[in-house]
Amino acid sequence: MKLVSACLIGISCNYRGESSYNEEVFEEFKTGNMYPICPEILGGLPTPRAAAEIRYGSSSDVLDGKARVVTREGEDVTDALIKGAYMVLEIARSIGAKEAVLKARSPSCGCGKIYDGTFSGNMVDGDGVTAGLLKRNGIEVMTDNDV
Repeated sequence: MKLVSACLIGISCNYRGESSYNEEVFEEFKTGNMYPICPEILGGLPTPRAAAEIRYGSSSDVLDGKARVVTREGEDVTDALIKGAYMVLEIARSIGAKEAVLKARSPSCGCGKIYDGTFSGNMVDGDGVTAGLLKRNGIEVMTDNDV
């Protein structure tokens, strides 16, 4: 069983209140081998919601209390992203998930590259909070760009 970002299978849960539908991911989902999650909703954020980025650090820094996740307007959503990440980890453990296909560039789900925290569109090497927590716990993470 794999985890999958719910927005990738057509659920309108991304920050804009839309999906990030990926047909290849959806075809795999239809086999019944994927469990949809949205860490930001699980963490208590609404849909739609303000875009957020990790500021001054990485997912590890956020998880270790050394960096924050904020919106362009300066609202701190760190606690919600951490809560959602731990809920996803709990789900992964309960269903025996060893892999996850998550939405690229997201401050929760991004893997390998995320936005740099300046809301300028610039990317940096790093992972979103959920992707980082899953990796810390031995779960292989890939993005929709890897499928």
